[in-house]
Amino acid sequence: MTGVDDRTDPRAVHRYEAPDYLSRYRARRGGAKDPESDRASAAAAPAAPEAPPEGDGLPLYLRRFRDRGSAPGGGAATVEYEGKHFSPALAEASRGKEIAAPVERRASEKIVCEISIIRHGITQGYSTDAGLTPMGGWQAHRRGHELARRFDAGDRVRLVCADTNRARQTADQLYRGVTDGLEMWGIDAEITEKEPIGELRNFGVWTPDGLRDVTSAFRQYQATNETLERLAVGDRPRWLVEIDRFYRTQLGGADPIQEWLTVPMMYFEPPAMCVRRFWRGFHRLITESTQPDGSISHRRILAATHSGPMRAFATWAHGYDPGEPLNTEEIRVKVREGARSAFVSYRNRVTEVNVPPPDEFPQWEA
Repeated sequence: MTGVDDRTDPRAVHRYEAPDYLSRYRARRGGAKDPESDRASAAAAPAAPEAPPEGDGLPLYLRRFRDRGSAPGGGAATVEYEGKHFSPALAEASRGKEIAAPVERRASEKIVCEISIIRHGITQGYSTDAGLTPMGGWQAHRRGHELARRFDAGDRVRLVCADTNRARQTADQLYRGVTDGLEMWGIDAEITEKEPIGELRNFGVWTPDGLRDVTSAFRQYQATNETLERLAVGDRPRWLVEIDRFYRTQLGGADPIQEWLTVPMMYFEPPAMCVRRFWRGFHRLITESTQPDGSISHRRILAATHSGPMRAFATWAHGYDPGEPLNTEEIRVKVREGARSAFVSYRNRVTEVNVPPPDEFPQWEA
C-alpha cells in the first residue's frame, strides 16, 4: 500500500475531513479556522449548508425564548388577569388543578370565608403525644409558604389548631411559612398567632376517665393492659378490647381509620360527630369574625388538625372515602354567604354541600 493516497483508497480508515457537525458549526459561527488542518477538508468535504433563517425556520419555542431575552427588562413583563398583575414566576407557581367557577359566575357565588383544613406534618410517633420530626416541620413550613400565594392584599388570616403537640407545632411552622411567603411575594396580608380550639381535636375514645383523645387513650390502654397481663386476673373491660382491636389492625398493616369509618364501634366517637364538631367550630369562628355591618374580618382560616376527622369530613362531603390525607395535605372549604352552603374540594374533586345550621345540631353529646 506504499505510495497510495489515503484520500482515494476506499479501504483507508484515517479521517482527514472535519466532522459534518463541526463544519456546520464553523460555518454558522463564521470563526477563523486553521488553514493547514482545513486545506485538505476544503477539497474533499461537501459544502456546508447555510445557516437556518431566523424566521420560520426556527422552532416556535426557540423564537419565543429569544424574543423574551431580547425584550426590554429581560422578559420581566407581568401577567394580567382580572385586572390584577402578576409576575410570570408567581403566575406559574400559583396555577393549580382545582376546578373553579367561570369568571361570569364568581360575582354571584359570594364566598364569605375560605377554610383550609390541614393535616399535621410527619410526627415522631402515635403512641404518645409527640411533636413533629424535622421533616414534618419542613413540610408544614413549605405548606404555609405555598398558601401565602393565594392571599390577596388586605386579607386577614386566622390560624387555629387542635390542642396536641403535633398540631400546635404544625401551626407554628405554618405561621412562619406564611410570614416568609407574604414577605417574598410582596403581599400585604395579616395572619394571627396560633389558637388551639377544642372543636379540631382528634376523634375520641370513651374510657373510665371520660372521653379522651385516641392517642391519650392508647397510653391508658397500654398501662391497664400491662397490669391485667401481669396479674392475670379478671376479664378485660370492653373499652380495652375495642382499642386493642383498633391498634392490632394498624400493627397488622391494615387501615384502622377505614375500620373506624365503616364498622360501628361502641366506645369510639362516631365519624358523624367529628364532622358536626368541625362545623360547630367553623360556625363559631365565622360568627366571631362577623362585623356589625355584616362583613367578615377574617375571610381565611387555616386549621391544623388530624387525619381521622379530616377523612370523615371528606367522606361526608363527597359521599365516598377518598383515602387517607397525606401529611400537610388540605381540604378546602369555601363557605357561601349566609353559611347555608359551601364548596368542599379534596384531591381535585369539588362537591357542593349543604352546611348544617348550628341550631339544628342534635344534642347527642349530652
